[in-house]
Amino acid sequence: MTRRLFLPTLAAPAFAQDAKPAYRKGKLKQALCNSVFGRQMPLEERCRHAQRLGVYGLDLIGPKDWPLLKKYGLIPTMVPGCGTIPEGFNKVENHPKFEAIAHQIIDQCAEAGAPNMIGLTGERRGQDARKGIDNCVTFLNKIKSHLEDKKITIAVEYLNSKVNHKDYDFDHMAYGVEMCKRVDSARVTILYDMYHVQIMEGDIIRMMRENIPYISHFHTAGNPGRHEMDDTQEMNYRGIAKAIADLNFQGFVSHEYSPVRDPLQSLEETLKIFDVV
Repeated sequence: MTRRLFLPTLAAPAFAQDAKPAYRKGKLKQALCNSVFGRQMPLEERCRHAQRLGVYGLDLIGPKDWPLLKKYGLIPTMVPGCGTIPEGFNKVENHPKFEAIAHQIIDQCAEAGAPNMIGLTGERRGQDARKGIDNCVTFLNKIKSHLEDKKITIAVEYLNSKVNHKDYDFDHMAYGVEMCKRVDSARVTILYDMYHVQIMEGDIIRMMRENIPYISHFHTAGNPGRHEMDDTQEMNYRGIAKAIADLNFQGFVSHEYSPVRDPLQSLEETLKIFDVV
């Protein structure tokens, strides 16, 4: 079991709120991954800080913790979904297992008001990338009508195969764009993780602008090291944030770095970078 796969077993709570949280001002809807809080902070304390800081929710939180998010006016902004980094839906032998999981997650998301679920292609393991795309298209076509009916979006994540995930299949933007074009559904999209994109291809802003119709969710982190987005790393996130906002992007920008300084101070600084007005 990895952080990106769960077997749904609990009834999903509805996330309708009588009063909306006080979200941050600015054009971008910000969310957080657990990593930004460091290693020791309990989930409820993370939720309190997330509420205080005015973000929309937390990524990669499974159903058992959704009631806790609801308590603090947060939503699960990217639900752990179908596929893992090693074993995904780029192999046809995995399709029956992940199709069953996907349908369960879609129903839970729809009941709870959770908009997005993550997808992972898996590793190549000697398979040609063209075959991987073919198999991903076949799988996504099996679940797209359910996604469309329930108004849930799957975001298939771009990961680097150079540093962190040596054999991961979807490691270039062209892979994901072709996959989305061939499935041809607004509910089948890309999770554009800019740390991974920077390692593999760079060209963050131009490539994002050219392919924004296929991108539903962003992850952020500095490179090298996947730490804070400060002057120790090579990416200009102020410019990137403005470019995303200029595209009138309506999805979530979720922060997924691992802090090396005080986590809450780093988080305050990060959120201000993305408060584009």
